[in-house]
Amino acid sequence: MINFKTKILFFVTGLIVLSFGISLTIKADLGAGAWDALNVGLSSLTGLTVGNWVIIMGVILMVVNALIGKERPDLFSLITIFVIGFMIDFWLLIVMTNWHLEGFLIQGLSLMVGIVILGFGVSLYLQPKLSLNPVDGLMVALQKRFKINLLTAKTITEVFALLLAILLGGPIGIGTFIILLCIGPVIQLFEPFAKKMLNKFTPVEAIQND
Repeated sequence: MINFKTKILFFVTGLIVLSFGISLTIKADLGAGAWDALNVGLSSLTGLTVGNWVIIMGVILMVVNALIGKERPDLFSLITIFVIGFMIDFWLLIVMTNWHLEGFLIQGLSLMVGIVILGFGVSLYLQPKLSLNPVDGLMVALQKRFKINLLTAKTITEVFALLLAILLGGPIGIGTFIILLCIGPVIQLFEPFAKKMLNKFTPVEAIQND
């Protein structure tokens, strides 16, 4: 058995890392991921921060996922909601507040670095298998309820968020589609490394007894 403290460490670290990656893709201003663009659009309309909307949308999706799956709400996902929301505000409003990314080359580099960091963060937070963030939870809920494959479910959720983001004036651009195409392969690339890291922090006797 993997020590629970180790699981929590990887889980929270992954969420902090992926929130930094998300913030970089937003700051690059070439188009954010569909759900992030939706949160940015809502932030511009209401004056609430992007992180506030990450939390609000996360809570809404947590309830929707439970209704679709006819299950109890995954209350543990509240951790993912609040950590990502608070950290995105920390990166955007404190760390990156004076960052001025000018020129397509700098913006493109920031976008790609953001995607890599985001993918690494996701691969870390998935390793302990504790809880999905509500956006990923929606994909799984649709897949289970309607007996469709994960790719179809993922496409449905992304198109839904994309349409809402467009309607609300979110930052949709070339970066949105680059993120959509690249994030899966990047997560897959880092997955073996993240698993190796988790095993490295696990006592040898625990691995032998697992």
